[in-house]
Amino acid sequence: MDELALAADADQRAHAYLAGIGKRRVFPDAAALAQLAAFDEALPQHGHAPADVLRLLDERGSPGTVASNDPRYYGFVIGAVLPAAAAAERLMGAWDQCASTFDNSPAAATIEKIAARWVLDALDLPRDAAVGFGTSATACTLVCIAAARRALLERKGWDFDNDGLDGAPPLRVVISEMAHITVKKALRVLGFGMKRVIAAPVDEHGRIDPAQLPPLDDMTIFCVQAGEVNTGEFDPFAALIPRAKATGAWVHVDGAFGLWARASSKRALTDGIDGADSWTTDGHKWLNTPYDGAMAICRDARAMSAAMNSDAVYLSGAHDAQKNLTLEFSRRPRGIPIWAALRSLGRSGVREMVDRHCAQAERIADGLRAAGFEVLNRVVLNQVLVRAKTDAQTVAVREAAQASGETWFGGTVWQGRPAFRISVSSWRTQDEHVDQLVALLARLLADRGA
Repeated sequence: MDELALAADADQRAHAYLAGIGKRRVFPDAAALAQLAAFDEALPQHGHAPADVLRLLDERGSPGTVASNDPRYYGFVIGAVLPAAAAAERLMGAWDQCASTFDNSPAAATIEKIAARWVLDALDLPRDAAVGFGTSATACTLVCIAAARRALLERKGWDFDNDGLDGAPPLRVVISEMAHITVKKALRVLGFGMKRVIAAPVDEHGRIDPAQLPPLDDMTIFCVQAGEVNTGEFDPFAALIPRAKATGAWVHVDGAFGLWARASSKRALTDGIDGADSWTTDGHKWLNTPYDGAMAICRDARAMSAAMNSDAVYLSGAHDAQKNLTLEFSRRPRGIPIWAALRSLGRSGVREMVDRHCAQAERIADGLRAAGFEVLNRVVLNQVLVRAKTDAQTVAVREAAQASGETWFGGTVWQGRPAFRISVSSWRTQDEHVDQLVALLARLLADRGA
């Protein structure tokens, strides 16, 4: 089979997979999981035909996938992939571009620059900020914190690039008690010991309490969040960020999914957020782009490009070349699917999608309360945090729902007790799907003696 025939075969198999959305189990059953054993083989001495490789991947791999592209999936704030973004990803694969600089790919460099401009416009952040398209919120947080550290030390006259951290003026980091694990991971990777990171106390909704804010100064990196992972709540930026900036602290916003509220009727939740120094957000969550696409945004473009610069004698680039704004030197053009999503949705489409998901979350909360569940959060965004009458019922209902194949969402722990978290973020999810979810959970709870 030649290259074009193989591509056509892959397209046909992909079409068949997409045609099954909404019809297959959301989580694979035991038989499908057992088929994955077919991949457990020794490295072949002699290669297999490409068509055989593709056939194995589809016939044994496809049944073992989680249908996160399904309207009935509510786990981990994972959006389905918009058709325009998926199609762009398919064409990108054929292009096979190394999107480091303009010289590597004029098309990629041009489109990603426009995508960056559109992201800043959609989120109403400083228009001269730098935008790096990285692999994940974790990697993008690492980029922003690295830029913050270097910039704060530079203000004290310390040459971080040449002298490193040995003997450098000490830095402080203040995060929320409810900070996401990816923020903590980025800090650990950068050498900030967690015992030295200061946790700011939060209120009953999981927001940093301004009255209990630890002291900040001009050697502090202060991390706040837009969209707490369980409750969906936002730190009170208007009360926190001006205080932090007055001391000279660097303020970073973890907005993996919540930052997109700024492009919706929920914008008031983000008041004051544009006063920060850096922001991170994902594409694969609320913008519904493919995985491996996130954004690191930095008000001081020079600080970001200086921290991430990777110019070499054989390949230099502009200060805003993506290799000088992200961790990767050789990289795929992750900004292109983000450009495609924004061009296909437009400003009004982004707003409509985010607004619809927030309304659907409220619809789920109302239905579950009526069914006898306890909704633990105020449902200010797209997150519904739920508990049954007893911990045993909570766990049993979640496990039964996951095993049913009719839906999937994950468990969590809130204030020391089991709960489950329903995240509405798929462009495919309609009101009929959320009503089906409520009916399923009501039945499962009734079956367990509510």
